[in-house]
Amino acid sequence: AAGHGDRYDPPTGDLFGVKPGEKYEKEGWESLWYWGVFGGFGVATVAYAFKPDTSIQTWALEEARRRLEAEGILPDPDKEPKK
Repeated sequence: AAGHGDRYDPPTGDLFGVKPGEKYEKEGWESLWYWGVFGGFGVATVAYAFKPDTSIQTWALEEARRRLEAEGILPDPDKEPKK
């Protein structure tokens, strides 16, 4: 062995090494990790909800509408007749 000592931790029966009745103490990196991961998921969810629609179906529908308006087959919704 390389002289680093015994690498075996004998089982104690305690969940995550915390004895019953003791309070778990967080390590310094845990809060930052939780905020980073869950904050990242939150930002990604908001970004996904507000992303522009770039599907081929939406583009084709808009292009067909523009062409039909240009040919006069479909009336232009911006130029409605005055009543």
